[in-house]
Amino acid sequence: MKRYCFVLGTAFCLLFACIQAFGQENIPAKIDAIVGAPINAGRVAGASVAVVKGNETLVMKGYGFADLELDVPMPPRATYEIGSITKQFTAAAILLLAEEGKLSLADEMTKFLPRYPTQGNHVTIRHLLNHTSGIKGYTELPGFREFQMLKKPREELVKLFSGRPFDFNPGDEQIYNNSAFFLLGLIIERVSGKPYAEFIQEHLFDRAGMGDSYYCTERAIHKNHAHGYDMDRNVLVLKAYVDHMWPYAAGSLCSGAPDLVAWSKALHGGKVLKPESYREMTSAARLNDGTTIRYGMGLSLAETDGRRTISHGGTINGFRSVLEYYPDDDLVIVVLLNTAGPVAPRDLARQIAEAVLGKAPDRSHPFDGDLTQFAGDFTGKGRGLPTTVHIAVSGNQITFINTETQRASAETLEYFGNDTFGFKDTVLIFKRENGNISRLDLDTGYGHNILSRQSTIQK
Repeated sequence: MKRYCFVLGTAFCLLFACIQAFGQENIPAKIDAIVGAPINAGRVAGASVAVVKGNETLVMKGYGFADLELDVPMPPRATYEIGSITKQFTAAAILLLAEEGKLSLADEMTKFLPRYPTQGNHVTIRHLLNHTSGIKGYTELPGFREFQMLKKPREELVKLFSGRPFDFNPGDEQIYNNSAFFLLGLIIERVSGKPYAEFIQEHLFDRAGMGDSYYCTERAIHKNHAHGYDMDRNVLVLKAYVDHMWPYAAGSLCSGAPDLVAWSKALHGGKVLKPESYREMTSAARLNDGTTIRYGMGLSLAETDGRRTISHGGTINGFRSVLEYYPDDDLVIVVLLNTAGPVAPRDLARQIAEAVLGKAPDRSHPFDGDLTQFAGDFTGKGRGLPTTVHIAVSGNQITFINTETQRASAETLEYFGNDTFGFKDTVLIFKRENGNISRLDLDTGYGHNILSRQSTIQK
């Protein structure tokens, strides 16, 4: 009988191990299906994906096409314009200069850019790094469109936004801002005495072993560089021209999936910054009133389905991207698309994370009370234009529409406690005055908008 139980137990263990092994082997097939779906539907030309857990590479490959006109498949080491993923490299460069004692995060930007008109505001380098400067973002200005097409000196672009009124007092709010990182690039050049591209190459790309990464340009030829595409009325078209003078330190780097994995391993593995600098970069910033925002320095510190992530995405003409690191699982996910269209790399990365880690536990719970107290319109500053959020209630469901992002349909919110709701990476924190809802803090992981209540919905 004992022998029979031992054999039965051994067989069960072997079966369980086989099931686990099959599950692991099936992960690449699941990822192939996730990434292949929008490509097969004609919504994305091509993609490169890397998924690395610990020291195990689960997926590192290209999908679809690097060139639709010539039917060129996406090569394994394809490079892309990575847009705002650039910001974490700019932030790391600033922190390296701080380690050398050449600047302090508490320094006012005018110490290095003395002619910049701060209009009586005290803007520090820290404000620039976490999007709390209040400086007007240039990509949201009406006169910006011509800069995308025409080659103009940097000074002309700085003039476009420098004279504009500040959106808010430095540190009062957080609005995602490309102007701030453009200015950080100028500070890097002023302090280091080197061109931005050269400093990034020598101090970051070379240090992390990123041999396929470089500063983007429309003229130089780079092997394995994917062609970019936009979507026009649901049809893929060649991307619009972009002069890389304007994205600069906010979004002008090119890289590929293997290199971005190498960067993530180097940055989070302590090979780029000293421990105290890394903590600065990956710690949540605070507003003047003590409110914690889910952004560090060039990095979003949000959660994805309840799991901690350190990440950033990027969108630029013809390309969309995301680089995510799950610190509790030592998981790196890179999704690069050579199509700037409706398919969001972050949504694909979320599905990939679930395929690798399993479905995250549900953190939400029912709201025990009257949901209609949250319903109404909330308005405040946004990127370029005011943001209005509409909260509606139907039965036991509460929904959200953000007019700034022009969402076609409402998002259903989950309740997390303490007047806090959310969906995907976005968190909505309702604030009370005299017991009544008077304010909404909208935190996307990239911005923290403070919205005042404008109206209520009658029962």
